[in-house]
Formats: sequence, C-alpha cells, structure tokens
Amino acid sequence: MISTRKHRRWANFSGSGVVIGLISYALFAQYILGLEACPLCIFQRVAFIAAGVIFLIAGIHSPVGVGSRLYAAGALVVSVVGMGIAGFHVYIQNLPEDQVPPSCGAGLNYMLDVFGPLEAVRMVFTSAGECADINWQFLSLSMPGWALVWFVLLGTL
Repeated sequence: MISTRKHRRWANFSGSGVVIGLISYALFAQYILGLEACPLCIFQRVAFIAAGVIFLIAGIHSPVGVGSRLYAAGALVVSVVGMGIAGFHVYIQNLPEDQVPPSCGAGLNYMLDVFGPLEAVRMVFTSAGECADINWQFLSLSMPGWALVWFVLLGTL
C-alpha cells in the first residue's frame, strides 16, 4: 500500500510516465509503422490521456486525505471506462467473421462533424466492423488486448 505522500507522488508520476510511453508508442505505430487507428483505438487513447492527466495533476498537487482519494477515484473511473472500451474492442476482434458488425464506413472526424459526439459514439459502438481487424500482435495479444492489460494496471495503481 502506498502510505506516504512522497510514495503517492512518485506513483502518480509513474502512472503519467506510463501513459506518455503508451501514447508515444501508439503514435509511433500510427505514423511510423503505418497502422491506422480505428475509432475504438482513438477512444482508448482518449481514456489513456485522461488517466495520464489525472495522474500528472495528482503528482504535481500531491494532496493528502480526501484529495488523494478523489484523484484515485478519478483515475479509477477513467481506467474502468478504458477497460470497458478495450474489452469491447477485444470482444469484437474475437467474434466469428459472420458476426462482426458492419463497418461504419465514415471516419470518426466525419461522424463527429456531421452527427455530433453522442451519435458518433453510438455509431462507433454499433457499427465497428473496421475495429475487428487485427494488424498488430505482441506475445499473442493485439493492441486492444495490451490496452486492456495497461488499463487494469493503471486502475490498480
């Protein structure tokens, strides 16, 4: 258990450092390796960034008592949301080919511009066929599988 203010500060900075590393690799994979990010991948990135911001602010602020619990609760909520998105993504990737939802066709930016944020999120979760493609694996886990692992670790932190 992290019991002192100094240990909490370093744990929070470590969490933000992990997120910086994960987002850096995601951008490397997109721009250097040429792996296009699907809408669910983008949602996972947003959740990672939100968790990283909470960890960074908590590390800088280094509160005691209720304040530290509020930051921990915020990071946990964001991590659980990220786990849900990554878990759904892994589920879609493991569906039989005939059960994969249809592709939404349009890019996320287009959907956000035309339909608004809530409708775009609904469309992504109901028609995420392009998110079923597995184009990267490490130790038999796809990128969303690793995202799920990292969300669990960050939520535990």
